[in-house]
Amino acid sequence: MPIKIPSDLPAFDVLTHEGVMVMAEDQAARQDIRPLRIGLLNLMPKKIQTENQFARLIGATPLQIELSLIRMSEHKTRNTAAEHMAEFYRPFQDVKASGEKFDGLIITGAPIEHLQFEDVTYWEELCDVFDWTRTNVHSTFGVCWGGMAMINYFHGVKKHILDHKAFGCFRHRNLAHASPFLRGFSDDCVIPVSRWTEMRQEEIDAVPQLRTLLSSEDVGPCLVEHPETRSLFIFNHFEYDSDTLKQEYDRDVAEGTPINVPTNYYPDDDPSNPPQNRWRSHAHLLYGNWISEIYQTTPFDMSRIGYETTDLRAHDED
Repeated sequence: MPIKIPSDLPAFDVLTHEGVMVMAEDQAARQDIRPLRIGLLNLMPKKIQTENQFARLIGATPLQIELSLIRMSEHKTRNTAAEHMAEFYRPFQDVKASGEKFDGLIITGAPIEHLQFEDVTYWEELCDVFDWTRTNVHSTFGVCWGGMAMINYFHGVKKHILDHKAFGCFRHRNLAHASPFLRGFSDDCVIPVSRWTEMRQEEIDAVPQLRTLLSSEDVGPCLVEHPETRSLFIFNHFEYDSDTLKQEYDRDVAEGTPINVPTNYYPDDDPSNPPQNRWRSHAHLLYGNWISEIYQTTPFDMSRIGYETTDLRAHDED
């Protein structure tokens, strides 16, 4: 089955060209099945690029996916056309007021690592989002800064500033071969990393309800789950395109920002060589497994979503 997105969303043509099955809304309406409703709270400045990346991964399963694009209500993006935002995105407060429920929600990263969480202009509303997920989302997936913010809010795990940027492609160990989210994973895998902050393993281990699934000797914990509430937190970037790290590197070089050549990214660590994608298959496995787990556990009657959700903070304090 395909992913259901508006036919005039840029991702429609991109994914069609790549061979990903996509379906316009009028086609989907004629199918007598309930699609999985997945929300994407997009905090990244390059909205269209991020839409393409996540739609590609969640649209590669046999299930019909209905993707809804969500933005922070008051925050104005400077990198994506206002017309695009107005046509395809809904502010969170409108989504909340409608009483809608979602089978899954992805909360993306944001290039604001240097700020304390409480200093982010939309932090208060993001906390509102986090609380809302407990009653209106079956499974939530926080990515990079979004995952760090989420695990900090619910579990008190702190974010720490690094003395140099973790930047490149790093090998990660599979710590939980029996996890349904790592079904089909090798013993280790390569994952793109691009961050100035880290979450520390000992602080994650101090929360009994958290379980680390993927970790790197070089850049620390990567994928963490809270099984009882079906929450996932990933601090690195399986969703990145082949050239995303190159774009970041080229941007910093052009701006005169000190930056190291991305580790293990270019052949022979030579930026004149085209980068190689060594994470695509595991990226599809992870997000496909997440969608599969949602499909197997979410209520058919969407009004039942949230009734089984535990109060995360209260649970961790017991």
